[in-house]
Amino acid sequence: MTMEATFEELVRDFRANGRIVIVGASLAGLRAAEALRHNGFTGPLTIIGDEEYEPYDRPPLSKQVLKGWVPAGNTELPRLGPVDARWRLGVAATGLDRANRRVLLADGEQVPYDRLLIATGTRARQWPNPAEAALEGVLTLRTRDDSARLRQALAARPSRVLVIGAGFIGSEVASVCRELDIPVTVAERASAPLVGALGGVIGEIAAEMQRERGVDLRCGVGVSSLEGDADGHVRRARLSDGTTLDVDLVLASLGSIRNVEWLENSGLAAGFWGIGCDAGGRAFDINGVATDSIYVAGDIARQPHVLYEYEFLAMEHWDNAVFGAEAAAHNMVNLEPEYQPNLLLPSFWSGQFGVNIKSVGVPPFADEIVFTQGSVKDRRFVAAYGRRGRIVAAVAFDQGKWLEHYAMLIEQSAPFPPPPASWDLPDYTYPMAADFPPKGVPTAVPDVVLTGHDPDERRAEFRPRPR
Repeated sequence: MTMEATFEELVRDFRANGRIVIVGASLAGLRAAEALRHNGFTGPLTIIGDEEYEPYDRPPLSKQVLKGWVPAGNTELPRLGPVDARWRLGVAATGLDRANRRVLLADGEQVPYDRLLIATGTRARQWPNPAEAALEGVLTLRTRDDSARLRQALAARPSRVLVIGAGFIGSEVASVCRELDIPVTVAERASAPLVGALGGVIGEIAAEMQRERGVDLRCGVGVSSLEGDADGHVRRARLSDGTTLDVDLVLASLGSIRNVEWLENSGLAAGFWGIGCDAGGRAFDINGVATDSIYVAGDIARQPHVLYEYEFLAMEHWDNAVFGAEAAAHNMVNLEPEYQPNLLLPSFWSGQFGVNIKSVGVPPFADEIVFTQGSVKDRRFVAAYGRRGRIVAAVAFDQGKWLEHYAMLIEQSAPFPPPPASWDLPDYTYPMAADFPPKGVPTAVPDVVLTGHDPDERRAEFRPRPR
């Protein structure tokens, strides 16, 4: 029997009898399960999720659901193929025993696996003061239940909503408030909305949009504390500039936290920015070595991208969850050289204040920006981002039809500034600083130290930070 035939038989046997476990019952987990079946895997498949619901779509939660167009319970994702899985919903994974290949669950069950896909995603960052976060009317927005609660609170017509944080979720909720004619204040520590994602130049345009639509936008200002009444309902917010707001609904839109705590002591390269993995989804262990049995997909995957100098990127985008899951699933049931990379060019969209905002590429990778088409005054334009003489991203305000063209330029490492469009040139076409905030946010990852001196014993291990 040839070596090639032996490998083929091993693959066939695994596809028929191997045990695969997916931890994370959301978009990435579902699409991975479908892709496994599409790739010929007929063995036992278990999907574990800490929410009690089957996978649902998250983008509508901050848009259509809040407007009352769609109930939160009607956001279930469509099935695109057979799954035939054992679903373990409403129970969280609490640990990973790699030596015995078992996932430990909160109810005491230990689920064995031959190959594991981790797609645990992110959760909303809570208001940091627990007593204030527990006040009635202080909410976050990430899950289906979060969206239902926020929709109910908006339907009660609050006198004023306070949104803390002007990222995409915070800006979208502020937009919904104005559509519903509800007074809203947005407090943002940065100089403008969306600065972290799109830079200060676009942030200033977003700030103008919000103020034109009646948002009380306060930039360079944080929230010092929240106060409640005798019944435990939030009533006031004290800002860092000394002012006080009367509010009866607060949305803490403070970003997300990747769900990696359950992997502590697992020996995987897991931390604040997610789980390190290669472009095919194979998880790295603490030594930076790709594992053979553990894969990562979705928001939690931190992997190198060839177009961005092989920087490790963690992309919280809908399409990254889909394509990353499909690539990982393919690789779980195939052998080299049949492995597939996730070479997705990131993209996302947001609807706010009557404008459709779309982006392609990785804007924060850039240091320059130039308007290439349309009119900033009319909120109808395209801007390209550049770094070291090549285009790396683009953003469109109500001009999304052009992004396919800019995506092609990015994929071809076209020069920056890009060639001018054939029509609809803006008044100002000179590059300027994109004005992103400085990097270097503390990651809160334990220190990694090397142990041993003999090459056979030299290993990395985490050294927990003092508490």
